[in-house]
Amino acid sequence: MAELLVPQSTTGQQPRSSSSTLIPVTVAAGDGIGPEITAQVLRILEAAGAPVQPEFIEVGEQVYRAGHTAGIAPEAWDSLHRTRVLLKGPITTPQGGGYKSLNVTLRKTLGLYANVRPCRSLHPAVATLHPKLDVVIIRENEEDLYAGIEHQHTPDVVQCLKLITRTGCERIVRYAFEYARRHGRRKVTCMTKDNIMKLTDGLFHRVFDEIGREYPDMEQEHQIIDIGTARLATQPARYDVVVTLNLYGDIISDVVAELTGSVGLAGSANIGRESAMFEAIHGSAPDIAGQGVANPSGMLQAAVLMLQHLGQHAVAANIQNAWLHTLEDGLHPADIFRPGHSRERVSTAAFADAIIARLGLEPGELAAAQVPAAPTDAPAPHPTPRPQARQELVGIDVFLRWDAGMPDELGAKLEALAAAQGALQLKLITNRGVKVYPQGQPETYCTDHWRCRFVATGELPTIGAGYHPVFFADALQLQLQLTAAGLHIVKTENLYLFDGQRGFSLGQGE
Repeated sequence: MAELLVPQSTTGQQPRSSSSTLIPVTVAAGDGIGPEITAQVLRILEAAGAPVQPEFIEVGEQVYRAGHTAGIAPEAWDSLHRTRVLLKGPITTPQGGGYKSLNVTLRKTLGLYANVRPCRSLHPAVATLHPKLDVVIIRENEEDLYAGIEHQHTPDVVQCLKLITRTGCERIVRYAFEYARRHGRRKVTCMTKDNIMKLTDGLFHRVFDEIGREYPDMEQEHQIIDIGTARLATQPARYDVVVTLNLYGDIISDVVAELTGSVGLAGSANIGRESAMFEAIHGSAPDIAGQGVANPSGMLQAAVLMLQHLGQHAVAANIQNAWLHTLEDGLHPADIFRPGHSRERVSTAAFADAIIARLGLEPGELAAAQVPAAPTDAPAPHPTPRPQARQELVGIDVFLRWDAGMPDELGAKLEALAAAQGALQLKLITNRGVKVYPQGQPETYCTDHWRCRFVATGELPTIGAGYHPVFFADALQLQLQLTAAGLHIVKTENLYLFDGQRGFSLGQGE
């Protein structure tokens, strides 16, 4: 199993090492199957002599229902700030209402920027079509669409903002390369969709190329996420470490975990500069809660990663080897039980009993977990200082709700209003990203949401990329004129050049 790369705290605190002193750890059992699998994992930790002292907090559905819309009560933060380590069972986010995901809240609030999900085939103990699979997905954990910033602009159109920062890209990409180097991995693959999202995903790809040059000993490649996902599903042995953005990483890590035999086998670590959270990658599965059939392996793997983070490598290896031995013996929970392959279908508690009975034993065919000869910890990466960029306004996109007619009618109306103002001119109108004015195509379906791009008239000198400067007062005055003419503005976006380079995407056909 891949051992976790642990960053050093900015406070100067060193990673905890083995000691007879009990280490305080915050534990949240969660919802659905969470309490069942958490209880069994804690039994295994106790039997293995793991020197941890659980501090229990309540999170999840009942906390939401009690009126805490974040899914966590204020007093629970006290434990998290004290222990800096959370072992968390799966939780349920109630549907309906404005509830935000607690997982996202914890990751962002605690600065847990790196999500690390090791996935390895357990062939021949667990049935799989991919016996050589051994992939670590390293997922950016705080940005992307998971910011959850959404708006409804018109009766027909809603929006979700995708936010990507250079700092976030640099941090996760450097973490991925450091993880690969320190764990003897041969290759890092970056996956994005920058052929479509040229600014957001494009930034991630550029940062990967920039930082990759500092690791000439490492094989590296970039793939578009769709074909990359397809190849992960059919040829996982060609991959080693994959680094990607938040949403893509969430999806492909489940894909790869399922390829090992079940998503219920995988745990994950969420790593920050000050804190860490460990959890199974699967959900709360309320449909099987209370039946004693859930597989505790994902939660157990999360606990193994937690022990490694705490410096308890010997205990972690002992638990891991007992788990592997149990799987080799064919004692399998329901999700991985296969008639003719498994020996016995066991309950959640019976599986934990079997692991406890095998503590101190090593697997026969599967590679045994080893205590590392030297620490693999490394300081968390710092963002690269960058010079201040020159930022210049060159236009404005005005988004309108307009139900009154065809694109040519709206274009003529806007051109007349802009001409009366004088400083700005209409360049194009798009509908759902497709140019509909001027020279749109009659087959294009139009909804009630129109992006109208205005730029300077061209009387001022060019300042870069063929654009002219725009005064913000002129952009405000244009909006006042549009509103006075009865047009409904739902959103605006300023168009900027950064050091003379365009900081906005071109419209289709522009």
